Amino acid sequence: MINRSDAAGLRRRQLLQLGAGAAGGLMLPGLGTALAAEAPLGTWPAGTTGDSVFVGVTSPLTGAYSADGKDHVLGYELAFAEINEGGANAQAWGLKGKGVLGKMIRHGIADSELKANVAVQAQTQFIQRDKAIMITGCVSSATAVALEELAQRDHVLNMVGASGANATTGHDCQRYGFRSQPSAYMACKALAPVVAQHYGRGKKVAYLVPDYNYGHSVFNAFSEFTKPYGWTTAAQVVIPLSASDYSSALLNIANSGADVFVNIEFAAQAVNSTKQAAQFGIFKKMQMIVPNISSFQAQETGAQLMQGVFGTMDWYWTLEDRFPLSKNFVTAFRARNHYIPNWGAHIGYLQTYLWALAVERAGTFYPPAVIKTLEASKANPFNSTLGKVWYRAEDHQLVRPVPVVVAKAPKAMKSKDDYFDIVDMVPGEQAISPPALLGCKLGPYV
Repeated sequence: MINRSDAAGLRRRQLLQLGAGAAGGLMLPGLGTALAAEAPLGTWPAGTTGDSVFVGVTSPLTGAYSADGKDHVLGYELAFAEINEGGANAQAWGLKGKGVLGKMIRHGIADSELKANVAVQAQTQFIQRDKAIMITGCVSSATAVALEELAQRDHVLNMVGASGANATTGHDCQRYGFRSQPSAYMACKALAPVVAQHYGRGKKVAYLVPDYNYGHSVFNAFSEFTKPYGWTTAAQVVIPLSASDYSSALLNIANSGADVFVNIEFAAQAVNSTKQAAQFGIFKKMQMIVPNISSFQAQETGAQLMQGVFGTMDWYWTLEDRFPLSKNFVTAFRARNHYIPNWGAHIGYLQTYLWALAVERAGTFYPPAVIKTLEASKANPFNSTLGKVWYRAEDHQLVRPVPVVVAKAPKAMKSKDDYFDIVDMVPGEQAISPPALLGCKLGPYV
């Protein structure tokens, strides 16, 4: 029996050894066994004692973001199924055998209702009742930040779902949180030179800004990155997140004298605001840009209104022509769910595989070991649906390419799903912010 002081000292020594091993790309397969006996942490090792491990998933399955949320969940479920089966797709990612370290993945899904407190309550139950070894899933930056805080407090790894706000890997970052989606900074830095080249210099811009972290992040980033091209703000109209009637806001935009309309709304609000903008005649005066195009925005808005719209996405299905793992994902998802996946599903699928790969590289589910493995991935990038990717150690933002897209005219579509052309794939190293710029200060490992 060892006392708490001795146990704390042992843990510190083991973490120092782990850090040295991760930095050198070394595997420490015996670490999990040693620490299991001496230093339990979070749900480890209790959550790994049987023949399976549990993953908690939260996503908005009702409300304005429900279409994106349901797509998101289907991506997770496909990844869980493939990894448990241990078939060709899992092997193509580099996994060995069935499950993760020989353990099957069990999972639970809860409707977050697009409310951070509901997501936290659900994930807390998954942690306490089911001993979740990893939590994941959101389609809201407010939820992402709240779940990162929960993960840090309870020492359970959090693979962030869909979240574009800079704060997620900026001033609200946590040691236990990892984000794969491009930040608002990355998306806007990738997009700005493309639209400036297309539309020219000196444009006046009207912004429709949802009043929450994500909306303000995108406005700040896009207005900053278009400034060198002489683009100026003609109107910044802030609208409540729950808005459904945009009449007043769109009237201000229509009368702003702008050349370009930047619509920062997301999901159902993006669709509703776009349709209402057409009714106000805005598209007769200015072209719309959507810095972060929602998963179902083109389908629900229609190609006629979306044609010519520039924006970015986390991922688009035609990347199957560039990356074999994207091809596998599209084929498997379509066979299982009878439609082509959107980028929300891709986030769930990608994050699950990156977590599983990190666990197998670490040789243990022990959270600090997995975290350090992810932090060391620049030296040994993961092959993914986006090519080679890695998590930056300073803020846990995935360094990955950013697809810049433009929506096709209806007559140019080759199929009912062929809404966009990818006009650029901006390298992650080129788009990502300097490490300290967004204010990330990661917390402790233990």
